[in-house]
Amino acid sequence: MRHAKQIGPAVIGALVAMVLTGTIARSQPLDSVFDVRTHYDKADYMVPMRDGTHLFTIVYTPEDTSKIYPILLVRTPYSIPPYGPDEYRDVLGPSAEFDRDGYIFAFQDVRGKFRSEGEFQVIKPLRTDDTGVDESTDNFDTIEWLLQHIPNHNGRIGQWGISYPGWQTVMGMIGAHPALAASSPQASPSDMFIGDDWHHNGAFRLMYAFAWLSRNAAVRSSQTEQFNPRFDYGTNWGYRFFLDAGTLADITERYFQDRVPAWTEFMEHGTYDEYWQQQNALLFLNDIDHPILNVAGWFDAEDFYGPMSIYYTLEASNPDNRSTLVVGPWLHGGWRSMDGDVLGCVEFESKTSHYFQRTVQHPFFNYHLKDEGPWASASAEAIVFETGSNVWKTYDKWPPAATGSAALYFHPNGRLSFEPPTDSSGDAYDEYVSDPAKPVPFSSEIRTTQGHEWMIEDQRFASTRPDVLVYQTEVLTEDVTLAGPILATLFASTSGTDSDWIVKLIDVYPGDAVGDACAVPMSDFQMLLAGEVFRGKFRNSYTTPEPMVSGEITELEFSLRDRYHTFKAGHRIMVQVQSTWFPVIDRNPQTFVDIYKATASDFQASTQRIYRSSERASHLAVGLLPGHE
Repeated sequence: MRHAKQIGPAVIGALVAMVLTGTIARSQPLDSVFDVRTHYDKADYMVPMRDGTHLFTIVYTPEDTSKIYPILLVRTPYSIPPYGPDEYRDVLGPSAEFDRDGYIFAFQDVRGKFRSEGEFQVIKPLRTDDTGVDESTDNFDTIEWLLQHIPNHNGRIGQWGISYPGWQTVMGMIGAHPALAASSPQASPSDMFIGDDWHHNGAFRLMYAFAWLSRNAAVRSSQTEQFNPRFDYGTNWGYRFFLDAGTLADITERYFQDRVPAWTEFMEHGTYDEYWQQQNALLFLNDIDHPILNVAGWFDAEDFYGPMSIYYTLEASNPDNRSTLVVGPWLHGGWRSMDGDVLGCVEFESKTSHYFQRTVQHPFFNYHLKDEGPWASASAEAIVFETGSNVWKTYDKWPPAATGSAALYFHPNGRLSFEPPTDSSGDAYDEYVSDPAKPVPFSSEIRTTQGHEWMIEDQRFASTRPDVLVYQTEVLTEDVTLAGPILATLFASTSGTDSDWIVKLIDVYPGDAVGDACAVPMSDFQMLLAGEVFRGKFRNSYTTPEPMVSGEITELEFSLRDRYHTFKAGHRIMVQVQSTWFPVIDRNPQTFVDIYKATASDFQASTQRIYRSSERASHLAVGLLPGHE
């Protein structure tokens, strides 16, 4: 049994920062005493790229030179500490098992970051001609240099990374070096306008972008070993800070003007124009010819769209190449930073991160880089954790072949049912007033950054608000298992000319539920399972926005992304609908304007209606998996 304890925001932030810099790995083998310093030598290099820029690289090589080893590469914008010849990492590999096995570990500051030369560009697009350089060519040149200058290698390279380093891994997969034998992009973004860090379906992710860009994308004056300081909000209440900060134009002028080029560029490119399209990694994921281990967390608040879209694209574009999808019950990078037996208030009954590290990740690289096996999961296409039932499952495709189709329909009096509505009255609706001056908070926590547990947080704080519609089923008499994408269809109208539409899918616990993972009572707990935002003006095109017609009923369709979850008998299924999710998503003025240049007078309250008749049946389309063991 666990003590009633919650992990605080500062601790979570520190853990994730350490994941991104690669300074820790929570999972340790049973024999956990292993001194990296006594088994590895460390050396620093300035590795030349084809344009003459030098990238700072640290290489750890096994002291036992009687054997040959594969090279495992990480390229990151988050620094590669500790710097200095006498300072060693505690763990070198994705988990500590790698250190014992014997690998050559290479870590590199990417172009323009920390001790590397050059200029850093956030999600730098791939080059358009053979004379340019990009992260793909830097990866290729780094591998070529390592093969020529580091002794005792076996000629095989593996690469991996989480979050931005995961994206660097994807860039290395494109135009890959022939020696690249295995890649594991983990929580990699793929398209920053559609579904990852900066936007979701065209809606700007204000809170995260503000925190990340202010620290990681400011212009540097020289090479350094130090991070930029975190932004000082002057308060611990982010909701009030961002509300008082005003419009995006106000925020730009006050905090970012001429200091963070990427922020300025984001403000100048408010639609899915060439600026964003050329950053879309999915367009270049063809001709991939080596094994891929693609990792995601069901509750990743930063990059869940990325790994899922990468998996689907790899399967469609490279059907004969081995690509394996792993999804567990984790926050962003949680498979490396935490045991994975609990997240927030929800328990998963086993150390899921240990399972992944020891049963999947470690054997994957050993199998493909060292010919050591067998890898028990070699034939699996999808290794996924079923939340609710709390078990790992393997499938030969995702979603599972047995998945059927169903829909959860909205009904009068806040009812939700798998049966479609029978009311033929076309104007059957529920309504609420959305006021951008009083937006619905995304979390009940008092914090300045979004944190990493809000995607599984108790939603009772929102369900009682008058600007949130709530629909829920009767108490389930049997288990209901959803698998695959969840598609929201809303028949909606607004009294304004633009609006955001947020849909959340929630697992409501029974009144007698108990738990001690946190201090929150679990009776009637409303576990956020999936949630997504859609900006109404992009309903027909992300490149050419159109105003919504005031009072006109409009059909909106958008994905809540994939899930694999069992709603247990005795639970209820709930859906919440709202139009603000602040400040994780910026406020929509609810008038058709360029939001990035909007003034305070552009923001207005609007009456929102969700229709639920037989001819205008708002619903969630889901994949339903028959009863399974």
